[in-house]
Amino acid sequence: MPVTLSDIRAAHRRIASGIYLSPCPESIPLSEITGARIVCKLDNLQRTGSFKERGARNALLRLPPAKKKRGVVAASAGNHALGLAYHGHLLGIPVSVVMPDYAPLIKITTCQKLGARVVVQGRDFTEARAAADALVRSEGLTYVHGFDDPDIIAGQGTLGLEILQQVPDLDAIVCPIGGGGLIAGVALAVKSVRPRVKIIGVESTNTGNFTAALQAGHPVTVARRPTLADGLAPLVVGPNSFSLARSRIDEIVLVPERWIALAVLRMLELEKTVVEGAAAVPLAALMSGQLPKLRGRRVALVISGGNIDPGVLSRVIGKGLVHDGRLTRFTAKVSDRPGGLAGLTRVIAGCGASIQDIVHDRAFSGPDVYAAHAICTVETRDHAHVAALHRALKKNGFPLVVAK
Repeated sequence: MPVTLSDIRAAHRRIASGIYLSPCPESIPLSEITGARIVCKLDNLQRTGSFKERGARNALLRLPPAKKKRGVVAASAGNHALGLAYHGHLLGIPVSVVMPDYAPLIKITTCQKLGARVVVQGRDFTEARAAADALVRSEGLTYVHGFDDPDIIAGQGTLGLEILQQVPDLDAIVCPIGGGGLIAGVALAVKSVRPRVKIIGVESTNTGNFTAALQAGHPVTVARRPTLADGLAPLVVGPNSFSLARSRIDEIVLVPERWIALAVLRMLELEKTVVEGAAAVPLAALMSGQLPKLRGRRVALVISGGNIDPGVLSRVIGKGLVHDGRLTRFTAKVSDRPGGLAGLTRVIAGCGASIQDIVHDRAFSGPDVYAAHAICTVETRDHAHVAALHRALKKNGFPLVVAK
């Protein structure tokens, strides 16, 4: 059945007692780096760390009593599973979730802590869905689709209503696209109430489900590729979501993985906010220069979730520091006699750089038995500082091989 504005408004009333009214504050630092007047809808602050709670609670509350008693099942890479598990626990509805092999460990363990039965099975969403369907047949559970169920879409649309209430002078909303349920609900709500507000969807270049569907004229399966934005990778956009959103989205952009990683770092440093890859794509789209028409405009970024694996976050931070010129690595040829390494470290210290790590290599340093390679990882201020350090080292007789 089609979703309407009335459904979204009813969902907003229905879930209000169990969903956090997430803030939508202005961000001065993000405005400075993008040129737009940025506000951030912080749905990463929901109890389970994502917007998925909205649709999950709405769908669970809409179940008939008999289905509530028997329980529900879903296939999910994490956030939908977390939302169902949490609100199922609050509402006394048993929840089972099937998570594909690539689901982040933090989402698996958190889901278990929230009381759900977790089955990790399947190389991708399609295989996980097949396992969930098997539980529907064998145990009589109700399947709750993570992004294409009408009640889910209506629940996600409540985020759009809240943004309109919180930001009266809004010009545009930049929203992630995975399976399409979030942007479908948000676009329907916003275009029904304030049609002049632009709706811009963002995908990773490694996902592109909605873009592929637009090109084909209908949802098509997209081969899975590794992506930091794992929440955007369900392989195919939902038919209901696609039908609702395709005519209501003003623009779609795709952002490379390196910009997503950098956006995660910028959110952490500038906004003091931890976000997952999927939640970083709106900022990545602006930072990469793909939305020049938004300069000077009031723009809401949908910060959809914060459930990033700590190990992944650590690697993202490291790569971001390299990108900014705040971490560099080079190999310097030094004398392997007393004082050789000390001379190198004096030059580095004299430039105001900080040594993070040095590895001495004698075996592969060439034919001179009195020479060694010093592989140095150094903390610097920026790219200009790196260049000044390299000049000083060369001037003082330390030939360099710079890591790329």
